[in-house]
Amino acid sequence: MNTLASISTHVPTIQRFTTDAAARGIWTIISEPGDRDTGNLIAALGAEEALNVVLHGTGDAAGLDLATLRARTRPRASAGNIAAAFAAADTGSAELITPAHPHWPAGFNDLGSAAPYALWVRGATEILADPLNTAVVGARASSGYGEHVTMEITAGLVSRGHVIISGAAYGVDGMAHRAALASGGRTVAYLAGGLDRYYPTGHDALLTRIAETGAVASEISFGQSPTRYRFLMRNRLIAAAARSTVVTEAGYRSGSLNIATHAFTIARPVGAVPGPVTSPTSAGCHRLIREFGAQLVTNAEEAAAL
Repeated sequence: MNTLASISTHVPTIQRFTTDAAARGIWTIISEPGDRDTGNLIAALGAEEALNVVLHGTGDAAGLDLATLRARTRPRASAGNIAAAFAAADTGSAELITPAHPHWPAGFNDLGSAAPYALWVRGATEILADPLNTAVVGARASSGYGEHVTMEITAGLVSRGHVIISGAAYGVDGMAHRAALASGGRTVAYLAGGLDRYYPTGHDALLTRIAETGAVASEISFGQSPTRYRFLMRNRLIAAAARSTVVTEAGYRSGSLNIATHAFTIARPVGAVPGPVTSPTSAGCHRLIREFGAQLVTNAEEAAAL
């Protein structure tokens, strides 16, 4: 049975996509991000045939044990669920970007089998592939110092032509996006949930502004909420999409250290801004410099040099 042919009778909007793009869009609905079993299966068979094997097959394929993957994906694969997600994306004016698209971030290739299946994007998709994409990230509970250095470094990077990538969280992320916009620059926000559920809700207006001149992107389909796991998986997209990552302020166990770890894993340069030794909100930056070999960054010039 051909999965796409079956689903397209219930989801007419799928027909405007290539078969590979439509299949990848369905994978963003039925599979969790960063699932290496899914990634390996798609790499071996292609996105469309992988769907056929998982949703309608019974055996194994490409040497992979598919029983667990089928148990995870089949409950989400109803025609109604898929139709609702594609309809919401159509209503929300989102574009589906796949590895075949000219604006696909080349850095995602470094994630191997954990690369995203596709991206749902609102805004100017071409900036996703800008050669001067730089991630600026940090603590949610940022201090006045952290927000100040974030603003200064971001504005300096924008003046040098950089596109600013971040995760739209409160604190440093939000300041990085706002500073980029205020400086006349462009910025990309990667989210951990569907684009119809901007998170955090307090940044709804900010994300709307970002989509007007930059881009808001997610590997999660419309209709799905962020989870702790999806936030951790989202972090690898920020690290891979950027040429380098700058952590301007972070606590000892800040989530931004997870982004830095992903960046180190795929050989991306990481910079960290030092702070007062008495400040717990800078302990993570000091840890990155001391334990992981991050470059000490104090201004936009040093951040750009990464």
